[in-house]
Parts: sequence; C-alpha cells; structure tokens
Amino acid sequence: MPAPDIHSEAVSRYAELTAKVDAFFTRTLRRHGGDMKCESGCSDCCHARLTVTSVEAAAIRAELAGWPAERRAALAAAAAAAPQDRCAALDGADRCAIYAARPVVCRSHGAPIRMQVRSLPVVQSCFRNFTHTSPDADCVLDQTTLSALVLAVDRDAGGDGSRVDLAALLAAC
Repeated sequence: MPAPDIHSEAVSRYAELTAKVDAFFTRTLRRHGGDMKCESGCSDCCHARLTVTSVEAAAIRAELAGWPAERRAALAAAAAAAPQDRCAALDGADRCAIYAARPVVCRSHGAPIRMQVRSLPVVQSCFRNFTHTSPDADCVLDQTTLSALVLAVDRDAGGDGSRVDLAALLAAC
C-alpha cells in the first residue's frame, strides 16, 4: 500500500506533539528521577510488535531518508529478521535505532500513564519505576487524551486512523 500524502503542516503539528510529550517526560524524569530507571539500553518496554500512525510513519521515513544507504540497508535487514515479541527498531545493544523519530508511544514509555482497565481508571508505569514514591498528579500522562491527539494529528495529515506495521515499514526502507 502506498504511503498517504502527508501534509507538511500536519507533520509540523506532529513535531509539536512529540516535543510536548518529550518535555512532559523530561519534567517527570527531572522531578522523579530517583525513582525512575529509564536509561539508554533498557528495553523492557520494547518487547512488542509495534504499529504506528501514517504521520508517525512519515516522520520515520523522513528521518531514514537522511541516513546513508548502508545504514538504511542494515536497519531494513534487522527489521525483517526481528522476532514478533521485540520491537523491530531495537539494535543489537537494545537501543532504539530510530530514537530521533520514535513514535509517540515510545516517547511516553516509563512515564506514569492513566488508562482504563475494566472501565476503572488506573495509573500504571514501568514495573521498574515508582517503586518508592507516587508520581505527582501533573506527572501522569492520560492515555485517552494522548491517543486522541495522535489520531487527530494523523487525520489532519491525511491519514485515516489505520496503523502501519513498524517492522514492515523499517524493512522497506
């Protein structure tokens, strides 16, 4: 399936959204860093087959377009061979190979997230984080709101809300 025509204005909105999510995570880490174990090389949150929105896929494609051909080929080969229970963007050292263009869900991993579980609101985070303290209320990300924002930006970009398999996207780069 060809990539949808992504409007540059919407890509700019996506960049604004990712900057806000990154700032939220940085603030949470600054305030609760003693009880957060997120660091380079930890891939506990990365053991899943991911899908991304069209606008996220466009951002990843744009990032990869600036890479040398050999680096893109190595990523494509690794993604094609990635097991189903591991993110196709992880390199051999369990670091994200597309970190600069990682999807929104990856930008929020480790942070406390309010979500619905069996119709009840709960706050969850990585099992390694917040083992001694509770996060401040303004350091909890609302999953429903974040998902709605990502979908709205995707639709503004010309997407229809469908998802793109990240492994297939990377294998085709």
